[in-house]
Amino acid sequence: MIDAPALCVADDAVGANRFAFVAGEPSGDLLASFLLKALHARLPASCFGIGGPLMVEQGFTAHWSMYKLAVRGYVEALRHIPEILKIRRALRAYLLAHKPCAFIGVDAPDFNLSLECDLRAAGIPTLHFVSPSIWAWRAGRIKKIARAVDHMLCVFPFEKAIYDQAGIPATYVGHPLAEQIPTEIDMSAARRRFGLNDHDLVLAVLPGSRHSEINLLAPTFFAAMQRIKQAEPTMRFIVPIATPELTRPLQLLHARYPELDVILCHGQAQSAMAAANVVLLASGTATLEAALYKKPMVIAYKVPWLTAQVMKRQALLPYVGLPNIIAGRCVVPELLQEAATPEALCAEVLKLFADVNGQARLTDIFHAMHLSLRRDTANLAADVVINVMRQYGRI
Repeated sequence: MIDAPALCVADDAVGANRFAFVAGEPSGDLLASFLLKALHARLPASCFGIGGPLMVEQGFTAHWSMYKLAVRGYVEALRHIPEILKIRRALRAYLLAHKPCAFIGVDAPDFNLSLECDLRAAGIPTLHFVSPSIWAWRAGRIKKIARAVDHMLCVFPFEKAIYDQAGIPATYVGHPLAEQIPTEIDMSAARRRFGLNDHDLVLAVLPGSRHSEINLLAPTFFAAMQRIKQAEPTMRFIVPIATPELTRPLQLLHARYPELDVILCHGQAQSAMAAANVVLLASGTATLEAALYKKPMVIAYKVPWLTAQVMKRQALLPYVGLPNIIAGRCVVPELLQEAATPEALCAEVLKLFADVNGQARLTDIFHAMHLSLRRDTANLAADVVINVMRQYGRI
């Protein structure tokens, strides 16, 4: 970690257009990287803060890794709170002393909204990219958002009306994944990257990108894979490893099931989805990616018991998977908590492999979803950032 004085030395020398970003997980890193590229195309800019490798590829200076913030759930966060609060205090102190042109919080609402409240009160323009899921749970958070952000960048079309009603400026910019992922997928080409044939039965398995997800979900997923293999002996499996830190635990799990024909690969989650007939995955942004790749999927999730009880009491929607939320109905199965057993996951996966008509229906649903989310997201978002800066007299 770099302390606040080091931040001052590093960033004061780089010019007038200074943007601070905070992205707290791989999906935020991806979203922010698109916006960074569009901003750099419009004006000379220095961008710094908390982010990941994709942001760094776009010239971003990451003073803290996004993995410092990548903790999900109330119980899981407890032991990380002191370090996270220390990082936020250091970043807040620096930003208040050396005001950037704008602050852009990318998702990570638990970290960003409080920080944005303080920065906005000090006259720093604040934008938030990706609405917190107030439409699913914690609806009361809208009041804090009203204090925190000058403009919300929405990635789903139904979100703007919520903010309009609350009097919060918002723009629907689409989801950059819908622009990045082609509407037609070349499955054969994707399979060749993994040494697979067109006739192979392939299941992509994505147990998550956090240690907590791997600890809670991955053993269940591998046990389900064993049962699937027993029912379909020719089944091939692709398991992308989301981050280097997850390599060892997934390798150890694989070693417990030597009979499974598993391709463990670093990253390449989208290639794995493109190559697969069906996807088994943890709830999160990956479920949207699977939908954009037009893949039948089974969504599962587990959190500690106490976290689950808190979430149940605040839930507004009956779904957790983005394809179901966007569709407004259950189009793919969700198995949560105690329902996510190896036997149940196996049964749902095999059902999808067998249901050819159901696969065709899902393709049509996901194609329409893809078109509804496809916008020139990066440029639309960059336009909003620059317009907000103009309103503040920063340009």
